[in-house]
Amino acid sequence: MKKFLTIAAAASILATGAFAQTTVTTTRNEAVQIEPHYRTKIKSYVTEKKVRPVTTQERIVVDAKVPASVELEAVPADWGPSVTKYRYVYSNDRVMLVGPGTRTVVHEID
Repeated sequence: MKKFLTIAAAASILATGAFAQTTVTTTRNEAVQIEPHYRTKIKSYVTEKKVRPVTTQERIVVDAKVPASVELEAVPADWGPSVTKYRYVYSNDRVMLVGPGTRTVVHEID
């Protein structure tokens, strides 16, 4: 029993450490991993560049399609290699990563 508790505690510590390092969001179709320093860069970019928020009748959320009337912006290369294949929309104080082919939101950065 003591051995089991030790293993469970070690697994818990490892899981907590991994979560603190990288944020992973899994949608119906794909998983997006963003390192914490890239998340900070993304938030700073939106603030510094004064990116204009998009407003739509429907709220833009993960797994929803972005309306065709909304222009998708190219993701800057310095946001990290794991997100350069996406486009983004800034809405409701959140950056939404969008699959360019499907126009489906795959990740929300708040």
